[in-house]
Amino acid sequence: MSDETASASATKQADEKSAPDPDADLDSTDQENEEFAERMRRYLDYAVLAGLLLLALIAALQFYLNTSRAISTWVNPEYRAPFQAAFNLVLLLGAGFGITLQLRRLTRD
Repeated sequence: MSDETASASATKQADEKSAPDPDADLDSTDQENEEFAERMRRYLDYAVLAGLLLLALIAALQFYLNTSRAISTWVNPEYRAPFQAAFNLVLLLGAGFGITLQLRRLTRD
């Protein structure tokens, strides 16, 4: 009887070694799901960025045109050119700062 017990034990151990580990499949699937989620999150970030850039472009254009009209109305003619130059410089610096921050954020990931 001990021979039967020993052979049954050996057969059971061999079956356990040859059977695939279900946890390994779950780990692989979980990793693929996480990679997919990360990729989708990145695409969503780009889509949101594109939408916000379009909105910002429209708002910036309207702001620029209305501010130019206000400068023409409220500032004396001899000071209009320097005032417009200062306004454009502030807008340019702000846009450069925003672009730099966004590029750092996108290249960091």
